[in-house]
Amino acid sequence: MADLVVSEGYAAVGYEYINVDDCWLEKSRGLHGELLADRRRFPRGMKALSEYIHARGLKFGIYQDFGNYTCAGYPGILGYLGQDAQQFADWEVDYVKLDGCYSLPTDMDHGYPEFGRHLNATGRAMIYSCSWPVYQIYAGIAPNFSSIIEHCNLWRNYDDIQDSWASLETIIDYYGNNQDAIVPNAGPGHWNDPDMLIIGNFGLSYEQSKTQFALWAIMAAPLLMSVDLRTIRPEFKAILQNRKIIAVDQDPLGIQGRRIYKHKGIEIWSRPITPIYHTYYSYAVAFVNRRTDGTPSDVAVTLRELGLISPSGYRVEDLYEEVDYGVLSPQTKIKVKVNPSGVVILRADVQPDRYSRTPYTPLNYFRG
Repeated sequence: MADLVVSEGYAAVGYEYINVDDCWLEKSRGLHGELLADRRRFPRGMKALSEYIHARGLKFGIYQDFGNYTCAGYPGILGYLGQDAQQFADWEVDYVKLDGCYSLPTDMDHGYPEFGRHLNATGRAMIYSCSWPVYQIYAGIAPNFSSIIEHCNLWRNYDDIQDSWASLETIIDYYGNNQDAIVPNAGPGHWNDPDMLIIGNFGLSYEQSKTQFALWAIMAAPLLMSVDLRTIRPEFKAILQNRKIIAVDQDPLGIQGRRIYKHKGIEIWSRPITPIYHTYYSYAVAFVNRRTDGTPSDVAVTLRELGLISPSGYRVEDLYEEVDYGVLSPQTKIKVKVNPSGVVILRADVQPDRYSRTPYTPLNYFRG
């Protein structure tokens, strides 16, 4: 996978981590309590794998669990927090996901920060991905997001994604229905993680794959591919390498978008992005058709109805079809044709107008 990330152009568009998930361990620790890589799966060990990945200009991620066992039954981190953190640093790990199986959700408020402190104490910079809030939410505990934001770089809020449109829809609904509580927690260095991209596997159609990628960009989600790059079809590869949508996802403002409209299977999601002129944001806007009636749906709306009210107008572009609509005024009505379970994602870049003096903060629109 590391070789293909480089040779097939994924690294060139921004993918940089090669992350090993659960099941990389032996079933027991070593004589001194150290973690041991599965001898069959990783006969040369994790340090050699790390060096191989780094030699290709990429970064190495690994999995552990804040519990007695990982979710698949391998040794967890409890009782070995400092030792495991140092072992990861010795292996030159760049990214650590810490799951939460076989642990008490009530212990997570101190356990996850403690492990984060151990990671920092090694002196090696490592991205810290937490499953802290999702286990507490399932246990009926209100997560302390102020602490989560302080100690974690990204975190899971909801179910593991499965390779199906039905699973993806439940995640979309969760983030849309709970956005008032979720969205304010995202920002540069600390992100909500709706889970992995399943584009290119078996469960999503081409249109559904485009929908996941567009909405993950609107939600400022980490883009973590979960697919065999040896067998991925070209049309799905093209989705994952869409530079313009990746640029929306990676927008430096780090503002997570919101669902701003939902009616009879049609949804509109919007995200403020750069550039900004005179307090007017640019926007990425996704039109989603959740209907299954077999024909595309027409959606027509003015820019003003989307909250785009800059008098200098917006240059609008379709990010999948690469259609440039030119500069449109807030009064202009845009009409898009959205396929069933599909998406149309537009980028609207606000245009500079040195004569404009009208103060406005678009975030007011998103409080409603």
